[in-house]
Amino acid sequence: MLDTNIFLEREKVSRLMIRYSVPLIISLLVAALYNIVDQIFIANADYLGSNGNAANNVVFPMTVIALAFTLMIGDGVCAFVSMSLGAGNQNQAGNSAGSAALLSSSVGVIIACVYWVYREEFVGVFGGRVNDETFRLAVEYFSWIIPGIPFYVFGQAMNPLISADGSPNYVMFSTLMGAGINIILDPVFIFVFHWGMKGAAIATVMGQIFTAMMSLRYISSKMKAINFSRSNLHFYPSLMKRYIPLGMCSFLSQVALVISVASVNMMIHKYGALDSVFGKPEYSQIPMAVIGIVMKFFQIVISVVVGLSASCTPIAAYNVGAGRPDRVKSLFTLLLECEFVLGLIAFVIVEFFPEHIASLFGASGESIYYTTFTVKCFRTYLCLIILACINKASFIFIQAMGRPYISAGLSIIREVIFGAGLTIIMPMFMGLDGVLWSMPASDALTFVVSVCVIVMIYRELSAGTRN
Repeated sequence: MLDTNIFLEREKVSRLMIRYSVPLIISLLVAALYNIVDQIFIANADYLGSNGNAANNVVFPMTVIALAFTLMIGDGVCAFVSMSLGAGNQNQAGNSAGSAALLSSSVGVIIACVYWVYREEFVGVFGGRVNDETFRLAVEYFSWIIPGIPFYVFGQAMNPLISADGSPNYVMFSTLMGAGINIILDPVFIFVFHWGMKGAAIATVMGQIFTAMMSLRYISSKMKAINFSRSNLHFYPSLMKRYIPLGMCSFLSQVALVISVASVNMMIHKYGALDSVFGKPEYSQIPMAVIGIVMKFFQIVISVVVGLSASCTPIAAYNVGAGRPDRVKSLFTLLLECEFVLGLIAFVIVEFFPEHIASLFGASGESIYYTTFTVKCFRTYLCLIILACINKASFIFIQAMGRPYISAGLSIIREVIFGAGLTIIMPMFMGLDGVLWSMPASDALTFVVSVCVIVMIYRELSAGTRN
């Protein structure tokens, strides 16, 4: 088969980044909107309010766990397939794609079964017992989200593969349509039918099913650069051993994020109960609800960061396979510049317009403590968001270059050693404020390590260009 991806070696890197990043960013933003839109409608429903908001935040880490396995498969096979195409190995690319399709389907079913059996235990671990009403709403929401997990895992795992096949616009369209279904059905189920958390979950699952069906349609009949057929649908353990490590950074970064979020939720619960205001039963859910809002905004920013970085994966991986370190270096430089600008824009928003963001999540119907804590949380927790953007971009790009262990190590340092560690230690000295300051402290320390790795990568690429 003719190598239809040869343009990845010849076209200007800035043009390639735009071509791949725009649909991917839109897809990731839309995917992020699934949970965010649920939370907005939940927060503005009088019969749910901040308790429903807190419940949504409690369930969020469970979707991240599923996403971790999704990205391990999807990002790993995307990088491996692109390298295979760059090296002219069509058979390997097709077999890898078939293996990833089967693996993602199996993993999604397994995760859903585990979640269903231990759903109350999961809710409790991630802070759902802040009060009885939050726990009840969280279990209800999670119970109805679980049936959509297999569709979510398969659809999202296939998206990077479809992009690697040269069809990022297809990914954007299928994700947009799925999110559109969720956005349309959310207000109907919550405000018209009064289904509450169940309604928000059902709307989400229906959107995920649509996106998964679109992914299935593409890989079964529309593959272009990848020579794919039903004969490729085997697990191929020898290939799994090669592409799964390439997605290990994405997996570990999400797992580490879950650990970090769990630590934040536990510390919010513990030290919120000791606070003079939030220790009162009528206000006990506010810190949990607010930290969820801040994380949702951060998720939007990180979706753009990841979209920009992941769009470089097929480009960088192809050029690594083709022996073009000069193009890889130029692409890395452009990525870091774009991420800095993105981080600067986000910084201005969180520091100067936190009240406007809070208003989207039902702040007008809550106490003054809700609004005050939201503003404080935005301005403190995300004050070094510029460094967060650069750190995340570096991790993903290094993975795309075929250096998964370095990338995974950086993610673990950020989310577990600094993220979870400082979240536990700092509140011992600063109380609830220590939880808020743990985020910028983690980003600052991680940035020091990231700079050292970035310098090393630049030297290697420069040496390869001279040779």
